[in-house]
Amino acid sequence: MTDRINGVSSMATRQILADLAGSYEERTGIPVAISSMGGVEAARRIRAGEVTDVVVLASNVMEQLESEGHVVPGSRAAFARSGIAVAAPSGAPRAGIDDEEAVRSLILSAGKVCYSTGPSGDHLMRLLNRWGVAGSVSQRLLQAPPGVPVGIMIARGEADLGLQQMSELLHIPGIEILGPLPPEIQAVTVFAAGISGTSSRPEEAWALIDFLNSAEAEAAKCRHGMEPA
Repeated sequence: MTDRINGVSSMATRQILADLAGSYEERTGIPVAISSMGGVEAARRIRAGEVTDVVVLASNVMEQLESEGHVVPGSRAAFARSGIAVAAPSGAPRAGIDDEEAVRSLILSAGKVCYSTGPSGDHLMRLLNRWGVAGSVSQRLLQAPPGVPVGIMIARGEADLGLQQMSELLHIPGIEILGPLPPEIQAVTVFAAGISGTSSRPEEAWALIDFLNSAEAEAAKCRHGMEPA
């Protein structure tokens, strides 16, 4: 049997990749092990020279890693698209988030608002600055530790509201997803896959990336709250 293919990804794609890794092993007999963590930590490890075969991170980060020589040139391929959703504790009064003003009012009226260290957290900060309320809500903001889903913080009762990638909020007990951000303030993150510069089996990594972007993989992406890129 061929040696295992290893990968590093951010938490946003963790469930999709776990699903597809199992499918790939069933199809080829080649085991795949993906280590998922906060995106900042994942990029740090890749820059530090961690030995792995495949990297799956936000496309802007992947572009930087390729330009720095940590991802094989020309191996980057868009993998999936993900929008941001809003969640609250299960059983809480259901608030509408149909437009920008509704989301703004909800955030201003919430107790603790949880956000991530990833792209969704950066987007929330931009929205707060755009609305001119960053200073007034700063004491009510709670950043989830790297690698900890915002939904977990909500389910524990540590936050009353949270924003994160839809894929990271799905399947977490104890929370209710209010829906995606409305189109006028939505931010879609494209995640990309590429071959690590430290890979000793680039051909097998290529084959895995081809599978991740095949029609066969589309159902898993949709099932876990993303769309094919």
